[in-house]
Amino acid sequence: MVLAAGLGSRMRPITDRIPKPLVAVAGKTMLDHVLDPLADAGIETAVVNVHHLADQIEAAVGQRRKPSIVISDERAMLLDSGGGVAKALPRLGESFVIRNADSFWTDRATPNVVRLIEAFDPARMDTLLLLAPLAGSVGFDGPGDFFRDDEGRLTRRGKRPAAPYAYAGAAIMQAADFAGRQPGEIFSLNALWDASIARGRLFGLPLDGLWLHVGTPAAIGQAEAALAAAN
Repeated sequence: MVLAAGLGSRMRPITDRIPKPLVAVAGKTMLDHVLDPLADAGIETAVVNVHHLADQIEAAVGQRRKPSIVISDERAMLLDSGGGVAKALPRLGESFVIRNADSFWTDRATPNVVRLIEAFDPARMDTLLLLAPLAGSVGFDGPGDFFRDDEGRLTRRGKRPAAPYAYAGAAIMQAADFAGRQPGEIFSLNALWDASIARGRLFGLPLDGLWLHVGTPAAIGQAEAALAAAN
């Protein structure tokens, strides 16, 4: 599931004319920076939700063969991250990868999507998040989201001034996590993650590579400079 329906407000004025997932970074759209690693990891089908300037996204993914694209149409109402996934559940399996369309990364030895899939253990976990260490990440100016214990369990930053990890925009979740949620309900995935924290079942895997968060026009140049330096 690729979350591509957001308004991209922080990316204006660029997103007044093109949707944020189609903003180019180093000659490639952010959406392709997200979809290509999914295809490389062997994922055959990706559900992409659309809302803002939806026709452009549909046209952009229309020629893709790997992964095969299924559109989840949210033109009528933007459902937030959790509501968007809940709407698409009939098209998803018992467990599935979720990707944000506004961040990506460089991989090292083993692709991070593969690492995430291999590390997911439904016996212990509701959800497994990919985490970006704040040190060395590009384009993110927040105080961090999570603390991680020695077993990988996560807790929120809460009222503490900073946390060492930010959510890197990739997760594995299960359809069972959405039990009781209704089609068309507007809610954030954070509500489900908080419930998992309370059960001790929200886990995190630190990213192995360079995380690039492209949330503003200024972050485009930062990401391109970091990619050039990495190559």
